[in-house]
Amino acid sequence: MADLATALRSAPPSAWFGISVSALYVFVALGAPVVAPFGETQVVGPAFAPWGGASPLGTDNLGRDMATRLIYGARNTVGIAVVTTVLAFLIGGGIGLISGTVRGWVDQVLGRIVDVMMAIPSLIFSLLLLAIFGTSVVSMITIIALIEATRIFRLARALALGIAVLDYVEAAKLRGEGLIWLITREILPNATAPLIAEFGLRFCFVFLFISALSFLGLGIQPPTADWGSMVRDNAALISYGDITPLLPAGAIALLTVAVNFVVDWLLHRSSGLKD
Repeated sequence: MADLATALRSAPPSAWFGISVSALYVFVALGAPVVAPFGETQVVGPAFAPWGGASPLGTDNLGRDMATRLIYGARNTVGIAVVTTVLAFLIGGGIGLISGTVRGWVDQVLGRIVDVMMAIPSLIFSLLLLAIFGTSVVSMITIIALIEATRIFRLARALALGIAVLDYVEAAKLRGEGLIWLITREILPNATAPLIAEFGLRFCFVFLFISALSFLGLGIQPPTADWGSMVRDNAALISYGDITPLLPAGAIALLTVAVNFVVDWLLHRSSGLKD
């Protein structure tokens, strides 16, 4: 805890901004039922009601409170993105480290499978798979995690290939250490910095990917609140000079910037760079 406090005191303003915004999103997501003034699907007025009164940000195309939908959208969109990113890292990172450490025919087979998957545009691939397996939350998380795992695999494999040939890893092999030991005790600790950066960036990509799928109607399904579908449902207001559809888009952009600020700071600390 003392090390964490010291690190936070020395953090740059950009990192503090990112931490503060991220913490606010987490608080809103976890406390959505308490913070939100209305229920997630509750109709509180006429469609596209103007800002003010009981609905400070107006209502959407069905008369639901926009502020409430934004709050619940944080829980749904961000929560699903976190779960998807973690799953993608467990799959892609684990297989990539094994592939780069073992090498040989295992590396060749896994590498060719990943190359085939990466050759297909990710959005088209995900739309095809969602059309086949359905648009449930479980299907969406699994499909996006598998697609994103291919990108993580390439990074983890490259890191493992570079570290596995170093002297201290060779010494561990000569001592008779097993594959799990080599990966968890020798390779993974020395690959932390780029993996931290990749986790933050991959979270942003997954977050934006989920929002894009929801905007297209194949992501998080109604009546569940989601920022991508909120932009789609209220896009008609732009023609009348109403910025309501930009609110969920702004929430997406703000979190993306905040997470990248935190990732930059963590990468700087993990890499041992000096100002």
